[in-house]
Amino acid sequence: MSFLGIDVGTQGARALITDLDGSLLAFASMQFTGAEVPGLPAGWHEQYPRAWREAVLRVVAQVSADLKRVGGPPVQALSVTSTSGTLCLVDALGEPLCPAIMYGDTRSADLSAEVQAAGASLAERLGYRFNASFALSKLVWVGRAHPERLTLTRWCLSPADLVAGWLTGEWGVSDWTNALKMGYDLIDLRWPAFIEEALSLPARILPRVVAPGTPIGAVSALAAEMTGLPIGARVVAGSTDGTASQLASGAVSPGDWNSTLGTTLVIKGVTRDLLHDPQGRIYSHRHLEGYWLPGGASSTGAECLAERFGQDLDALNRAALAHSPTGLVAYPLVRQGERFPFSRPRATGFLLGESPDWEVLYTAHLEGLAYVERLSYEVLRGLGAEVRDTIHVAGGATDSDAGLQIRADVLDRRLLAPVVPSGAMGAAVLAAHGHSGDGLSAVARRMVHHEREVTPRPGRHAMYVDGYERFVHACEERGYLP
Repeated sequence: MSFLGIDVGTQGARALITDLDGSLLAFASMQFTGAEVPGLPAGWHEQYPRAWREAVLRVVAQVSADLKRVGGPPVQALSVTSTSGTLCLVDALGEPLCPAIMYGDTRSADLSAEVQAAGASLAERLGYRFNASFALSKLVWVGRAHPERLTLTRWCLSPADLVAGWLTGEWGVSDWTNALKMGYDLIDLRWPAFIEEALSLPARILPRVVAPGTPIGAVSALAAEMTGLPIGARVVAGSTDGTASQLASGAVSPGDWNSTLGTTLVIKGVTRDLLHDPQGRIYSHRHLEGYWLPGGASSTGAECLAERFGQDLDALNRAALAHSPTGLVAYPLVRQGERFPFSRPRATGFLLGESPDWEVLYTAHLEGLAYVERLSYEVLRGLGAEVRDTIHVAGGATDSDAGLQIRADVLDRRLLAPVVPSGAMGAAVLAAHGHSGDGLSAVARRMVHHEREVTPRPGRHAMYVDGYERFVHACEERGYLP
């Protein structure tokens, strides 16, 4: 039997098919075309869901055809992962009513205090603070700026929920992880009353919420015709991209931590107890086996490399280690606003020092990403988390050997990279779990295999101490850190 994982990211869609032992049977990816809404004010970020749909249908059709070509077993179940905090409003037929407001959109920053005040009791229990990255804050903004949209809205969904609806024809279901940033109570597993009573948002648009991996429907005849999937293949509830990438990395047991570096940097771990952060930099998802999955999502990530250095980065990666450490200090933030390791909706990136050498500048950005990652783990340790000497890594940036080495040097920790470092693999793990009924951790251990171990170069960590301290000091000077 085989399982399909679909990952709808910021820049494109990916799909893969694997068997129960984690062997990759088919993989496809596609960049979005015409997804970005142009001409928006600073801090705004919207995409057209139709671009997601086109890409998803194409990559799923491709992996389905590839599976048949190699004579692989038919897909038994599938799951979908996508960005956390992105807001999609649809009608009763699942048609988007407007562009999706993306996770990093900060237009609701001024409303976040109101949302926090309304949901203070829940936020205190769950150990986070509502901010502009939450879909609930975005929904409040829609209600104030465009109340007519809420009148027409039947369901308020995440991108993963939207894709599942396209494949099944059934609507109005979400999962624990995607519902968190809509204000769902992960302790009592219910929608809290303050959403309707204090924020005046209609409870009728909130989806039914189930655990990730729960069967929620089957592939429809129409979806099967467009994708080549078997009619009736099981569709199980998915998860956020950070949670799926954590599964794909193998970080599933208490004490494990995962860094996923894709368009953004997402850090997640497993703890026995719920972590509380008065500053609201982290939040915790609920583990299917009774633990907690704390972590945070930075607005920095590999997006800066593509934006500033172009798409062909192979030559720059090959040259990077010869220039490290560079002596430059970069905070590689492309858009306005940061969520983790500090919460500052108006933060902007910076570069300390200059160089005419393109290779040196590129290396400095790799170092800057590592500085953000190190600060993130120091924040987590300060909140009481245990961070061991091994970090599981995932995401597209694991293709950069230089990036992995610099991260290991700055963190002074061993990095362990899986064979398939993709959120789509985590979605496939959820699909296998939902189909087999076996425990999630056991399924992940069976399916996830590691291919690379990167250890710090002798003496290099000490060489990065000065650069890291300058990075922290510059963040303090700008008011990003206390």
